[in-house]
Amino acid sequence: MLFRAMTPSDLDRVLPLLPSAQVGAWVDADAFRRGLADGAYRPEWTWIAEDGGGVRAVALWWGTPHDDRPSVLDTLHAHADGAAVPAAHQTPAHGTAQADGTADAGAADPRAVLAAELLTAAHRAFAAGGAGRPPEYHVMLPADWRERPDAVRALAWRREAARRAGLTVPLERLRYEWTRTASAPPAPSGRLRLRPEPDDEVFADLFRRVLEGTLDAGTRTAAEAVGAEAQARSDVAFYRDSMRGERSWWRVAETPAGEPVGFAVPSRNATAHVVGYLGVLPEHRGNGHVDDLLAETTRLLAEEAGAGLVRADTDLSNRPMAAAFERLGYRAFARRLVLSAP
Repeated sequence: MLFRAMTPSDLDRVLPLLPSAQVGAWVDADAFRRGLADGAYRPEWTWIAEDGGGVRAVALWWGTPHDDRPSVLDTLHAHADGAAVPAAHQTPAHGTAQADGTADAGAADPRAVLAAELLTAAHRAFAAGGAGRPPEYHVMLPADWRERPDAVRALAWRREAARRAGLTVPLERLRYEWTRTASAPPAPSGRLRLRPEPDDEVFADLFRRVLEGTLDAGTRTAAEAVGAEAQARSDVAFYRDSMRGERSWWRVAETPAGEPVGFAVPSRNATAHVVGYLGVLPEHRGNGHVDDLLAETTRLLAEEAGAGLVRADTDLSNRPMAAAFERLGYRAFARRLVLSAP
């Protein structure tokens, strides 16, 4: 079995392994072609398992056109029968079985061993190219995936493969969407003044301040690793340079007296307008201002950006944010399982 990066000549053999609307396969063949064209997917970020001239498995890492290394793994697919991998080359399991049993179920699937070898080979290559921790694996799941045997099976071998490749830390996130057909754009409450602010330094300070006590696990973990100041500046740079939203959409929220309360960064990704980032300063939490910020974000995207659909994620454990989405008419339509290295 040969594990290697794709070359342009492999494309026609890779496309059949990109089915649409499957757990663990974010993109289908058409979306992958579009991503290759705009730089979100690249041959060197696309790895295949090849046996006797046939492609047995494929893993797709995604990044923004500005990135020099991939950000996330979002598609992992393999033939149903897997392939025999010599015992000497099998990747030892890391960590323990998951409480929902998916790791135990996946361990019996030959695709798990094959995919783990593929991920491990790619991780080594990314590390040699200067990457630090391996990119996270983002698995899209239906909202009711635990009640759907097909979704549980589709996740099981992928999760086991990720576990064997060292992606042992799970974080489940709720995915929400607002649609113009289901809800009217919310009206401003009038409690806060939301204004544009062109100075990135103002937003860097606000990003830093809202890190205190944040319920967003991913942001909290990143800040613990690099420090609050570096994380805040990284967040500003990401939303300004890597996302497709307009910088002019960003808003600072203030009381009528001019005291900062928080901020909102409405944005857009490759497929939809998104809530992006919103935060309430620690001293103003508990007063319902998250509703004001979410309402303004939704209104701006609907009325000024012309969005008929707005999407957002929040951690499964972040009940205050989830409740805010539900109060404003957002619907939980899916989940995102993020698997990362310790």
